[in-house]
Amino acid sequence: MKQFVFILVIQALLSCHNPTTAPVDNNASLQAKDSIGAILKFDKALDEIIAADAKIEIIADGLDWSEGPLWVPEQNMLLFSDVPANTIYKWTAANGKALYLNPSGFTGTDNASFREPGSNGLLLDQNGNLVLCQHGDRRLAKMNAPLDNPAPNFTVLADHFENKKFNSPNDCVLSSTGEYYFTDPPYGLKLMDDDPLKETTWNGVYKRKTDGTILLLSDSITKPNGIALFPGEKKLLVANSDPQKPLWYIWDINGDKLTNGKVFFDPRPLDSAWRGLPDGLKIDSRGNVIASGPGGVYFLNSAGTKLGMIRLQNPASNIAITPDERTIFITNDMYVLRVEMKR
Repeated sequence: MKQFVFILVIQALLSCHNPTTAPVDNNASLQAKDSIGAILKFDKALDEIIAADAKIEIIADGLDWSEGPLWVPEQNMLLFSDVPANTIYKWTAANGKALYLNPSGFTGTDNASFREPGSNGLLLDQNGNLVLCQHGDRRLAKMNAPLDNPAPNFTVLADHFENKKFNSPNDCVLSSTGEYYFTDPPYGLKLMDDDPLKETTWNGVYKRKTDGTILLLSDSITKPNGIALFPGEKKLLVANSDPQKPLWYIWDINGDKLTNGKVFFDPRPLDSAWRGLPDGLKIDSRGNVIASGPGGVYFLNSAGTKLGMIRLQNPASNIAITPDERTIFITNDMYVLRVEMKR
């Protein structure tokens, strides 16, 4: 069936952030330095998620590689990782970007062995404590400090499977019953899959049960990355950030096992100018997937149909969504973006 694409470019002068609009082509390279991004609509159902005139705003810059955005409603703040810098920053509307925690992912003294030593994915546990995917320390850990007075003091939640250290836990989602599902690609290691510190022969998707037991759910995804549960927690979605297999996979959750695994969405063929790979993602209360991937941020319905995109020149790495599902934050290489989808 022929698709019609409706395109809105949102441009802003970085010095004043006053937006202007102009039409662009679907494959536009967005090379203009004052261009923040473009909203592409492939299906009218996108209108239920994001307004056609939504603004794409840069709210933080000067980062090395931004990741793991987490909106903290009680503090009205956004937390996000700068992975190579081993640092977490916070952002508030009143004060902008500020240092929050350092070190965030590697608490040792020699980080030369690590390609990206810092924290990556961030989330809150059931008691409101900060939980971090720590690349350098190669573990999932909880911060032992209140959110309004952070400190690099951590309790290990998971750091090995069958006496083998994890590679560099990347992203994580917490179920309503307190179980953690997380991915473990090799991106933190200096030589990644070829690194002598790597102890597993696979890159895994894992589950941490409430009693601390660690289960390997999948060892077949080459570069498991972003991870999320669909509403009802009967299905699990995982992004594969492998340039040879840039895919999103979905499974049924059957107790402590994943079954019926299949491709949820394949973005290929891709424009060679589109930067980024399937990475961090979130799923809203209606089952819509908002996922960073090649060329920007994808909006997919629960059946894997592409509804639209936010086209970005720089690679997007992850998404945070506010509880009212009206605003998303996007980590976008050296930037962090805010998109008020619905006013």
